[in-house]
Amino acid sequence: MDEASVKLIMTGVTIAVGGGMPALAIGLLTAKAMEAIGRNPEAAAEVRTSMILGLAFAEAIAIYALVAALIIKFV
Repeated sequence: MDEASVKLIMTGVTIAVGGGMPALAIGLLTAKAMEAIGRNPEAAAEVRTSMILGLAFAEAIAIYALVAALIIKFV
């Protein structure tokens, strides 16, 4: 394997893991938030706020993975 092949494979792995794990986290976060709201509807505003903050952090991780993949590909 030459260097270009390794860079291409590692770019794909970075995008796959860096996109898959935050997607899993977002799904679990949303599911648990909906479960919490279903159990205690009076706390919906607080749960929703925390959920949105967690979703933003998970999305940021996915963006960092994209940046890392671009650095691997072009450097």
